[in-house]
Amino acid sequence: MSDTDTYAIIEESGGQRKVNEGDEILIDLYQSGEAKEGDSITYNKVLVVGPEGGSAKIGQPYVDGAVVTAEVIDPVVKGDKIHIYKFRPKKHYRRKTGHRQRYTSVRVTSIKG
Repeated sequence: MSDTDTYAIIEESGGQRKVNEGDEILIDLYQSGEAKEGDSITYNKVLVVGPEGGSAKIGQPYVDGAVVTAEVIDPVVKGDKIHIYKFRPKKHYRRKTGHRQRYTSVRVTSIKG
């Protein structure tokens, strides 16, 4: 955590995520993996911002003027492989497929609000 211990809850890829300054998080693939290392991402949809253990500003639905910025560390990171099995009992039907989700690794650089 940083010296200020400020946290924010942002809306990212249809979900909510709690972040602190300096956190490294995986987000859904950004710009189809074409982002460059060091690029900046700005999140304007901030739901809550405030100090850890203190009173926080709660938006309705977003906090006015609150901004969270992040920096791209690695444009493409592959997640764990998941296996999908399909079968029909007594029908000799079996299918096995796999999938690896791709993510972008980012570091939260600042929280303002």
